[in-house]
Amino acid sequence: MKEEVQLVDELGHVIGYEEKLKAHKLGLLHSAFSLMIVRNTKSGYEFLLQRRALGKYHSGGLWSNTCCSHPRRGEPIQDAVRRRVNEELGIMTLSPLHALSPFTYKAYLDNDLIEHEYDHIFISECSPDPICPEPNEVMSFEWMKEQQILQLLNTEPKRYTAWFADVFKYVRAYLLGSKS
Repeated sequence: MKEEVQLVDELGHVIGYEEKLKAHKLGLLHSAFSLMIVRNTKSGYEFLLQRRALGKYHSGGLWSNTCCSHPRRGEPIQDAVRRRVNEELGIMTLSPLHALSPFTYKAYLDNDLIEHEYDHIFISECSPDPICPEPNEVMSFEWMKEQQILQLLNTEPKRYTAWFADVFKYVRAYLLGSKS
């Protein structure tokens, strides 16, 4: 069975469905989500990042937020987040999800693919589950400090997926706002 994505308009309303690879070849706007799991330590926030498996259909070997993917036909977005973080990292239980405002981006990727997404961003506090990555999805993971990520985004931005800098910016803004 070929996996589909939900095609959406500029406001995020579903207008149809397309096979996932075809949507990425044509650069069709589709619904997606990005999850960032964070933990607040004595030295500040840490972010659970994953390094995408080399065999992924795009952006293999790049670092990204905790989990990102697409909802399936008729699947509520928060259910998709929970399903996919379990499939990729073996995390079965998430603390409550905080939904941020979605954003739209378009990026030209490797393998002649175009990522054009209406991306729903979610934050979850640290999960107590052990992390057991699926090797076909995730080659490694790491808790990274905020300053380390900022430094690497400045010095080695190509280490990260095309959407990561924006997702990180929105997550940081939310966390800074929640401190006040």
